[in-house]
Amino acid sequence: MHEIDLKKYQVRSDLVVDILGGGKAKGVQIEEREENDIKISNIYLEKENALSKKEGRYITISFQDVTDKDNQKLVEEVFATELHHLLKEKQLLKKKCLIVGLGNRESTPDSLGPKVADGVLVTRYLFEIEEIQVEKRFSNVASIVPGVSGTTGIESSDIILGIVEKIKPDYIIAIDALASSSIDRMNKTIQMTDTGIHPGSGVGNKRREVSFDTVGVPVIAIGIPTVIDGVTIVSDTIFYMMRQFSYRKENFDKKSLKMAPITSQNYLEQEDNLTKEEKEKLFGMVGGLEEEEMKSLIFEVLTPIGYNLMVTVKEMDFITEKLAGVLIHGIDYVLHEEGE
Repeated sequence: MHEIDLKKYQVRSDLVVDILGGGKAKGVQIEEREENDIKISNIYLEKENALSKKEGRYITISFQDVTDKDNQKLVEEVFATELHHLLKEKQLLKKKCLIVGLGNRESTPDSLGPKVADGVLVTRYLFEIEEIQVEKRFSNVASIVPGVSGTTGIESSDIILGIVEKIKPDYIIAIDALASSSIDRMNKTIQMTDTGIHPGSGVGNKRREVSFDTVGVPVIAIGIPTVIDGVTIVSDTIFYMMRQFSYRKENFDKKSLKMAPITSQNYLEQEDNLTKEEKEKLFGMVGGLEEEEMKSLIFEVLTPIGYNLMVTVKEMDFITEKLAGVLIHGIDYVLHEEGE
């Protein structure tokens, strides 16, 4: 088998937790905790870090299906708490905010940003009217959906810069759809960062970044992975098969497993305990590859023929509404309800 150039075939992810892969790395500090089965990871990247990402803070909130009403409420509360802490840390609470909904309204998995920008409570026009005394609990908030360069012909960062120069907000909250290299994280992860964002990441069309460096004010970026590529689906399926074989191997003599239907066998928490020889027996030479080698090989096979498709779930329109609701309610609460 030929040697694969891993640098050439990197499977893309916008999530720092994906790139980190649960391990330790140079220039990376991690703090983790759990609340009501919701995992919160605070990741601090130093200027020189092994992930080749911008220096700053990355907050990841991992949760279960938000189509469950009770779970949705729990996620909203955790998201609002983390957003409040981040804005307080940056001394941005109760300052003038511009909400930017990045993405394409016409593409369901890429419509998260516009839905949130359309749904948040905007108040700037009230602050512009001298006769109106706005209650102290409300922040000065405006919102904009700059569209995509494919329809406007203008980079989103240029449109945002023009608006910033005109209305002079103190900071920006930018919302966009992301991509993940893990099926487990799709529609089940919120990433917040103070480093800015690249519009179009979620549909594989990365554009000029929106950050302090490009627009001149702090940018808090909030994203949720709504799409995944074909490489990830194929490679994850292979690794799920390895877990499933490991599960059956470990529980082969248990009568309860033999009697239980396949649909009730939950092997997601099962450790891969197959030997290299067993993997190669099941999958041939492919079974002997490490995870990154596996993904890189699949990338090498699918990409040249145009089959590395960007994929989302069939209920994405419904799920997008739920995810947008989580962000809308959380942002409104922090900007207009919580005090200093």
